[in-house]
Amino acid sequence: MSAHADTHDHEAHEEHHHKETFITKYIFSIDHKMIAKQYLITGTIMGVIGVIMSLMFRMQIAWPEEPNVIFEALLGKWAPGGVMDADIYLALVTIHGTIMVFFVLTAGLSGTFSNLLIPLQIGARDMASGFLNMVSYWLFFLSSVIMLISLFVEAGPAAAGWTIYPPLSALPMASGGSGMGMTLWLVAMAIFIASSLLGSLNYIVTVINLRTKGMSMTRLPLTIWAFFITAVIGVVSFPVLLSAALLLIMDRSFGTSFFLSDIFIQGEVLHYQGGSPVLFEHLFWFLGHPEVYIVILPAMGLVSEIMATNSRKPIFGYRAMIASILAIAFLSTIVWGHHMFVSGMNPFLGSVFTFTTLLIAIPSAVKAFNWITTIWKGNIQMNPAMLFSIGFVSTFITGGLTGIILGDSALDINVHDTYFVIAHFHLVMGISALYGMFAGIYHWYPKMFGRMLNKNLGYIHFWITAICAYGVFFPMHFIGMAGLPRRYYTNSNFPLFDDLANTNVIITIFALIGGAVQLIYLYNFFSSMFFGKRAVQNPWRATTLEWTTPVKHVHGNWEGEIPHVYRWSYDYSKPGHDEDFIPQNVPLKEGEEELQH
Repeated sequence: MSAHADTHDHEAHEEHHHKETFITKYIFSIDHKMIAKQYLITGTIMGVIGVIMSLMFRMQIAWPEEPNVIFEALLGKWAPGGVMDADIYLALVTIHGTIMVFFVLTAGLSGTFSNLLIPLQIGARDMASGFLNMVSYWLFFLSSVIMLISLFVEAGPAAAGWTIYPPLSALPMASGGSGMGMTLWLVAMAIFIASSLLGSLNYIVTVINLRTKGMSMTRLPLTIWAFFITAVIGVVSFPVLLSAALLLIMDRSFGTSFFLSDIFIQGEVLHYQGGSPVLFEHLFWFLGHPEVYIVILPAMGLVSEIMATNSRKPIFGYRAMIASILAIAFLSTIVWGHHMFVSGMNPFLGSVFTFTTLLIAIPSAVKAFNWITTIWKGNIQMNPAMLFSIGFVSTFITGGLTGIILGDSALDINVHDTYFVIAHFHLVMGISALYGMFAGIYHWYPKMFGRMLNKNLGYIHFWITAICAYGVFFPMHFIGMAGLPRRYYTNSNFPLFDDLANTNVIITIFALIGGAVQLIYLYNFFSSMFFGKRAVQNPWRATTLEWTTPVKHVHGNWEGEIPHVYRWSYDYSKPGHDEDFIPQNVPLKEGEEELQH
């Protein structure tokens, strides 16, 4: 058990608090709570841009070749007469994928909630290094800005798909989007990875070293376990993508040949030889698959916490939940080859990756069963956070089931690079992770801003989002099984797919409604900061330490001494107590045994 003495003198904190200027408080802040808000708001802005891009290319697929005033207004020269150019279509797909996976889901979940909750839930004054924490946010902000600048490059932004496979990404002359736009993409991602690594190291050190007295590892909330293991996966896998990006920059600019071999352009043989594009795929997916869990694990942690709190029951199978997080972390690093079954991989190796991929379904199923058992016969509080948590379990299971097909090398070959992959990937990672993020925002908003979100707007936001999410991605399974390939900007040249055109229109209508309803959420989010109902200290009657801090933010979290911990995080509805929750800092009664499953 690690305990840490309260070395910070409270009076010094107060003195520091009064001296803060606008810049040190809101811009270059080293307070983890402010940095969490900065991550959340930056991630929200990037999310709006990512969603607008997806709506634009959905409209292009539904109504190809038809003039559209929105295209003309937003794309300018890339949509002459309002008809989208084929090159910009792939660029939109590329930047949409990049923004949503890295800049919204990774930063919106890990950046926001790891920063907000780790010190508050383990009983620490702040992160291990406030300065490094600030640097990691500003690197993230810089990488976001560079990624957006790449949209305005004359030849167009990166257009090699979000996986940026060579040779499109390695040859600057391959297409318009292979030039300066691709270079900016690589620079932005290198800075983003530096930000992620600094953040992850900070989270790991904070959890290991700064837990308050009595906070053993088996008393940590599952949120902290999820953030901690996510940070470990990030430290292991992100440097691999950085190496891939650096080698790609060398291929592009310094004449090396890591990823290129025997390239012909208009009959002319280029001087590259000896490299292999498949090597890039290995490097990319060695990060790319753990990245899926870097995104989903924090959402799983948030959902576990919210479900226990709103079911008024202890989380079911606490130790099994920790074991499944550890198993997912280990297995996530040995399944990357299932993205490469059609790359000419040795069939024996394919069968090995099939085995490890199907194996990872076991810890995921443990979590799903434990969530369902947690809410079974609970006294459920159906607030928006709980609805989004239940929605998370629904999409995680439905999306996960199709993963069994894609994880099998013999079955995957038939649907690889079709809309079936998009349906699976978006349900299990995109929508599930967004649900986890929304659940976390609705639940911890009072802690972040001292005010409550409007519950009725939250209900509208959930129900329309849930219906539209399935309306978009459920039909995609069927058009994928019919063979419709992804990333084609129009399918009108293929009579084979004419019957699927109406389905694509339906998908796009659901997407437009689902995108529009996010405006209700944005209105709720920003207006509640100023006009929302003032929050009480513990609005959800929860047991964890963050609800023992005052509503008004203090740099240092607790005004007096840091509370000590006497029990685990899930003492809900315990017999022999007047209240149906007992905070972690309440000492055990005589004869009371600590309940830990």
